[in-house]
Amino acid sequence: MAKWGQGDPRWIVEEREDGTNVNNWHWTERDATSWSKGKLHELLVGIAVENEAGRCEISELKQVEGEASCSSRKGKLIFFYEWNIKLGWKGIIKESGAKHKGLIEIPNLSEENEVDDTEVNVSKKKGDGNILKDLMKTAGTAKVREALGDYLKALKTEFTMGMILPTKAMATQELTVKRKLSETTLQIQASSPVALGVRIPTVALHMTELFDTAIEQLYRIFTVKDLVQKFSKSPAVLEAEKGRKFQMFDGNISGEYVELLTNKKIVMKWRCRNWPEEHYAIVALNFVPTLGQTELQLDCKGVPVCEEENMKFCWQKQHFEEIQGLLQLITLNG
Repeated sequence: MAKWGQGDPRWIVEEREDGTNVNNWHWTERDATSWSKGKLHELLVGIAVENEAGRCEISELKQVEGEASCSSRKGKLIFFYEWNIKLGWKGIIKESGAKHKGLIEIPNLSEENEVDDTEVNVSKKKGDGNILKDLMKTAGTAKVREALGDYLKALKTEFTMGMILPTKAMATQELTVKRKLSETTLQIQASSPVALGVRIPTVALHMTELFDTAIEQLYRIFTVKDLVQKFSKSPAVLEAEKGRKFQMFDGNISGEYVELLTNKKIVMKWRCRNWPEEHYAIVALNFVPTLGQTELQLDCKGVPVCEEENMKFCWQKQHFEEIQGLLQLITLNG
C-alpha cells in the first residue's frame, strides 16, 4: 500500500471549493499521523494494573515512530497504519515498598495483524521485582491491547468524521425510513430562532459536564482560538463575536455565533461537514457556577436523527474529555 503522500496523482483529487466529493467517487486521502500520536498518548499513558502483590502504571510514551492515514474511494474507507511504540512503566511492591521501572515495546502495530496478535514485549531493569514484570506481562499487556483496540476504533470513527459524504441514494433511503417513524420522532425544527435551511427529521440533546475550573477559564477555552486549537488538536478559524463564523477540527465542524454573554452563555449555529447541505443545529452552552467548579449545560436542537450518537460522541469525547485534559495541563504548568 502506498504510504502517505505517495498515492498515484492520477487518482488523488484536490477537494472542491465547496468541500464536496460527489458520490464519494474520487480518491481522497487524509494524514492521521499527528492525530494518532496524540490519541496513542491519551489512551496508553496512565494505564494502571494492580494485584495483592503490587501496582504498576505506564508513566510515559518514550517513542512512537511510524505513520497512519485514511483514504476513501467509491464510498469505501481504506486504512494504513504502522507503528513502533515504546512505553515506560513503573511499579511498587506493596510488602517492601520497593520501586522498579521497565519498558513495554510494541514493534509492529499495523493493519497486517489483529490487535490480539500484536506483539507486546515487557522488560524490567536489572534487579529484583520480577513480580511486577509478571503483572505487566499479564494484566498490563491485556490493558495495552485494549487501549490499542480503542485507538483503532477512534481512527475508524472519530478521525474519519466527514470523509464519507451522503449520496443522493443514501439520502432517499434515509427519508424513506424516517417517514415510517412516529410523529413524535419526526418533529421538524420549524420554529427555531435561526433558519435551519433544509427540513429533515431531528432530535434534541441535553448533556452536562462538571469542570474543575472557574467560569472565566472555561469560557475562554470555548472562545479563544489558541485554546480551541489546543483541546481540539487541530487548526481552527474563529472570532468569538455575534454573527461571526467559525471552523474547527480541520473544517469538519463549522457554524456561526448567534449569542455570546461573557462567562454565562454561548449560542451557535453548528453543523458537521457530512450533514445535509445548509442544515444547522442550534447549540446553547450555559456556564453555571458551583462550589469551586463550573457546570457546563449543553442544549442542542435540530440534530439529524441519524447523527444523534455521533453528536453525543463528538461532544463527550472530542470536547468534554479533551477540555478536561487541557485543564489538567494548564494546572500542572501553573
